[in-house]
Amino acid sequence: MAAGVLLAILIFVVLMIKISCVDYDSPVVTNILSKPAGENISDMEKFSSEQDFKNYLDESSKLVEGYGGGFNMRAANQLGSPSFMMEKSAIDGMGAGGAPERISETNVQVAGIDEPDIVKTNGKEIYFSGWQRYYSIMRNNADRGISFNEQSKIAPEDQPQEKTNIISAFPLAGLKVESEIDKQGDLLLDEKKLVIFSNSNINYSQLGQEIIGYDVSDPESPEKKWTVKLDKNTSVITSRLRGGKIYLITKNIINSSRPCPFEPLFTDGTALNIQCADIYHPIAPTPVDAIFTAMTLDSSTGEIKNSVSFVGSSGSSIIYMSENAIYATYAFSGSVAEFFGGFVKENEDIFSAEIIAKIKKLESYDISENSKLQEITMLIEKYNNLFDNDERLKRENEMANRMSAYYKKHNRDLEKTGIVKIALENFQIESSGAVPGNLLNNFAMDEYQGNLRVATTVGLRWGIDFDGMGSGETASDVYVLDKNLQTIGQVLDLGKTERIYSARFIEDKGYIVTFRQTDPFFVLDLANPANPVLAGELKIPGYSSYLHPLDATHILGIGMEGSQVKISLFDVSDKNNPMEIDKYLLDEYWSEVSNNYHAFLLDKKHNIFFLPGSKGGYVFSYMYNSPECAKETVKCSRYELYKLKLKKAVEQNFVKRAIYINDYLYIIGEDKITVLNETDWEKISELELL
Repeated sequence: MAAGVLLAILIFVVLMIKISCVDYDSPVVTNILSKPAGENISDMEKFSSEQDFKNYLDESSKLVEGYGGGFNMRAANQLGSPSFMMEKSAIDGMGAGGAPERISETNVQVAGIDEPDIVKTNGKEIYFSGWQRYYSIMRNNADRGISFNEQSKIAPEDQPQEKTNIISAFPLAGLKVESEIDKQGDLLLDEKKLVIFSNSNINYSQLGQEIIGYDVSDPESPEKKWTVKLDKNTSVITSRLRGGKIYLITKNIINSSRPCPFEPLFTDGTALNIQCADIYHPIAPTPVDAIFTAMTLDSSTGEIKNSVSFVGSSGSSIIYMSENAIYATYAFSGSVAEFFGGFVKENEDIFSAEIIAKIKKLESYDISENSKLQEITMLIEKYNNLFDNDERLKRENEMANRMSAYYKKHNRDLEKTGIVKIALENFQIESSGAVPGNLLNNFAMDEYQGNLRVATTVGLRWGIDFDGMGSGETASDVYVLDKNLQTIGQVLDLGKTERIYSARFIEDKGYIVTFRQTDPFFVLDLANPANPVLAGELKIPGYSSYLHPLDATHILGIGMEGSQVKISLFDVSDKNNPMEIDKYLLDEYWSEVSNNYHAFLLDKKHNIFFLPGSKGGYVFSYMYNSPECAKETVKCSRYELYKLKLKKAVEQNFVKRAIYINDYLYIIGEDKITVLNETDWEKISELELL
């Protein structure tokens, strides 16, 4: 093989086979290559037997050299975008006497579908699952001069232990810890039933995570009612609560020697057995490393009612649940051999007709991707050897430049995200489809009027530099899919060279933030699903990783500018001309809201929002209650009415959440709860938790 032959092209091919999929936030994700999304990739069927599953794995393994595990888990709850904070006017079963009129709930993506978090309330009790004992012991040990490395010398009873506090919160005069549960984890509260997704006391040799249901009718004496134990190879991706049903999604890494049947979990000792014939897979071979199982779980008994399983890639799985369906994604990539063959066919002026014909014929062969690539490169190399050194050098440079342009034009053929739709009505896979690119998180999907809107970034998986000629540019797209997950509309090339940092869909509008050096804030008009359009764009310093609708015309953005937390107030009343009408730089280097929207609280009655920081908790108002503007004779503009103002800062260690009950704001930290009166923002009570 002559030195320097097809230098740029061969570098590209080798990198396409060898490099790992990389995103901007995450460690290495395993390379996934498969056939392009054609008419069959969206079709799903069940395995007929264990051997059928193994055969599928064998066929899939031909699509990539060295395919295996080692994915970075970008869980469904890796979150960077907001939702509405819901409010109850009354709580069922509380009775009329002394019931609070206003109670905040966990900040969720879809109203009426609850999500697990470390704080829940029913308006009378607060359930807080934290690491209070951990922080208490660490603080006491530090006072005693015991370093972190010396913790192993401490007696077991003095080691950090997790717990969930049940706190009497209303009426405020009775603020106290009523009881403790010696488990810690995310919580779901269904009337008098508390569910803890516990990581406590994991026995890695046998069983892993536990899901435990408690009857908390008597908050002073919670009673364990059921336990679901997960196999050590099973992990919870996410869960939702709706109408007394817990919708649970788990992941199991495939055991290639015995992929099925398998038992992901046990309810009070009874295993959920998933047979081979219960597992769906794409008809077109797609490299997979995990089995996902969606199921419904009775919050009263822990009984599994329904389940459906399907194979996918664990590295980029994202789960979104609407009122009608659960959507699960998996990553795959188009055929590099067909991609490379397309390059040859689009550049016929530098290849002979014979070479082009042979490559077209090669694509129909039933051989592995690597074999096709080797044949293509050998054909081109033999052809180039027909030329003298000067001509070969010219051709190598020409091909490098053309390949760079070709990649920018066709990179959507390489990067794909498959989507599986599970109907809640019958809990069966209803349809499946695919879109180009990669999704950030669950807020990159939204169902509206039967259509699914999806925001993706293309160019994250393949950062190829063609021998210094420049890498393939990233760009972001929004696709509208019908009920069968077929694309009916699209907006392409938002924020070239950048990637999506946050996404939010609200009825017939979409809001996308991309970032590299500045923060483009895009407004999309999605009123016509078949013809979505980019309506407006705004470029400002920094970025917003969290978007929250305050009302129909104002969006709140929380992110970073330089090394400070940035809060932006966007006016979107004119969709064609979005404006940042105010901003606030907080003396904080980070807020949990940036990657966990559950930490955000909005109280519309008082026109305030809360976010935790590393130094304490912060209460901001977003409307300027000017006495002048309140006069009937004075008409203030929206720019005068909407202003960011820091109403209250509470210096407190390890602040995690805030909730409101009536007009009391409870700021919850690992070491204590601070209560503020929302009418004057004075501190009126405290409760030590350590």
